[in-house]
Amino acid sequence: MTNRSAPRRHLATSPFKAPVAAPVKHFAVGDRVSHDRHGLGTVIAVEDQIATLVDFGSQKARIVSPYKGMDKL
Repeated sequence: MTNRSAPRRHLATSPFKAPVAAPVKHFAVGDRVSHDRHGLGTVIAVEDQIATLVDFGSQKARIVSPYKGMDKL
């Protein structure tokens, strides 16, 4: 089994397009967000863009970067 920790590099002579890096999501206190699992919420704290604390009404959840499933409204 091989370790795939490093991304594959793109050769300039390749006929295929280079992979595009996903944009980094940034959230601020007070932002309204939608999460695939938790629903609608409001950002109540940001920890150096590493994690956010979100109040979803019935619960508070700490969501860590890269914030999969969470989008700003």
